[in-house]
Amino acid sequence: MTRAGFTALDEELKQLKSVERPAVIRAIAEAREHGDLSENAEYHAAREKQSFIEGRITQIEALLSLADVIDTSRLSGPIKFGATVTLVDEDTEEEKTYQIVGEAEADIERGLLNIKSPLARALIGKDEGDSVEVKTPGGERSYEVLSIRYA
Repeated sequence: MTRAGFTALDEELKQLKSVERPAVIRAIAEAREHGDLSENAEYHAAREKQSFIEGRITQIEALLSLADVIDTSRLSGPIKFGATVTLVDEDTEEEKTYQIVGEAEADIERGLLNIKSPLARALIGKDEGDSVEVKTPGGERSYEVLSIRYA
């Protein structure tokens, strides 16, 4: 996991424990005051939210306890975990930039590419100027590596 990914998960955990958890406990208490719990939609919604929050807290704590944080600024050379890669689609000439990250921090909308994705696996070990063929759900794509950065 990158340092940024670890920090983001740690911040989310703090938010869940210090803000979300107490808020849902208050909501459950308020809903209980309204009487019959069997037909109390507010109570059931608050309990469901509490279940989600507790599950997410458990998930994040497990991820953080097992995390191996990589300092990507000390890396260099061919593409590997943590690299920020700029590619050009050889068919459409569209440029895209991705950082190769761990599963827990991946978010393709923000340019964070899961290391286990077909594109990331194809990029590992490549250098600037190399072409990469990738089998995607949408068909086979060809990319050229324009640049590799480690930050």
